[in-house]
Amino acid sequence: MRALAIGLLATAGWGQEALTLADAQARALRNHPALQAAQFGAQAAELRVEENAAARRPVVGANITGAGAADASRVAAGALNNPIIYSRLAMGVTVSQTLYDFGRTNELTASSKLSAEAENARVKATRAEILLQVQQAYFSALRARAVVGIARSTVEARQLLVDQVTALVNSQLKSGLDLSFANTNLAEAKLLLSSAQNDEQAAQALLSEAMGLGEMRTYALSDEPMPAADAGAREALTIEALRTWPELVAQRLDTDAARRFAKAENALRYPTISGVGTAGVIPARVSSLSSDYAAGGLNVSLPFLNGGLFKARQREAALRANQAERRVKQLENAVSRDVAVALLDVTTALERIDLTKQLIAQASQGLDLAQSRYELGLSSIVELSQAQLAKTNAEIQSAAAKYEYQLRRAVLDYRAGRLQ
Repeated sequence: MRALAIGLLATAGWGQEALTLADAQARALRNHPALQAAQFGAQAAELRVEENAAARRPVVGANITGAGAADASRVAAGALNNPIIYSRLAMGVTVSQTLYDFGRTNELTASSKLSAEAENARVKATRAEILLQVQQAYFSALRARAVVGIARSTVEARQLLVDQVTALVNSQLKSGLDLSFANTNLAEAKLLLSSAQNDEQAAQALLSEAMGLGEMRTYALSDEPMPAADAGAREALTIEALRTWPELVAQRLDTDAARRFAKAENALRYPTISGVGTAGVIPARVSSLSSDYAAGGLNVSLPFLNGGLFKARQREAALRANQAERRVKQLENAVSRDVAVALLDVTTALERIDLTKQLIAQASQGLDLAQSRYELGLSSIVELSQAQLAKTNAEIQSAAAKYEYQLRRAVLDYRAGRLQ
């Protein structure tokens, strides 16, 4: 009795931390490394916008140059020009600014913005996956706990039968064969309980991992209310999924980013116009140099021949954009299929709940009849054992059907883009 009491306390979650599904999801969103990694990736992508936009801003650099040269020295080899080298010590500032590049910088910045938005959408996709994993692990743990409870009840019922048959055998009202069958059935029930307890611990481990924890913890889980039977029409769910599913949103943004990048690569064929200004002082110098200097200029850089590099980059960017468009179409087809399959699974799971209720009712009636027949000596213990087994299987299937329906609804919400 002491062992049974300890088992019942364990099943009830005595001494364990209470946990609801909402608590589990909140902990997962706070602790899960996959979500944190996705967030860091999104932040890094946002900085790329600043990297590309920097080309619009002036570049300012300061220089200090000291040189010593022989009189009348010139650079005469290694270049087409031959500037005079003067001994001096000079300090100055140079400012350069891109004035016009035919929209290349604008397109690169727009492309990086869209890529950053795609990364943020993938953060939502990761968040949805984590929420789904938590729900799957949570309902699996609830199902395992329910099976443990059924297994404990089965052990109790079969222990009671063993005690009854033992008394009848001692009174010489039943044979030893009946007691052997009863003990065999009790051993099977204990094996079922051991397996169910192992499954419950495994489900708790999966739940801990889904919450982003590095070690297994056990919780006293609270049951969740059953979702409404009406899951919605397939057409409406498909439209919602095509509009809001995060991974599809991210892929569309990637496609837009690829198109803008292709435009930026096309702008490589046009010239780049930039302005340069410089000024400084020369405190130590030869007599032929003035004490300060200032100059400004305008530069036009026109690509002429580069071995076909720019043309290849333009074609590659266009092909990448076409590839992204086809991937969007492929993903849209997959989303429509997944919604349809998820809705079918929900419908089937809901039907199983009603069917298992009927199965339990029939199995309970069969067990009552078998128990009465055995007590009256009208049947063997084999018939009673089969009735007990049928009742246990019906209860396990009923528990599984309940949590399977909740799990399938979670999958449908995920496929419809509702878990965000």
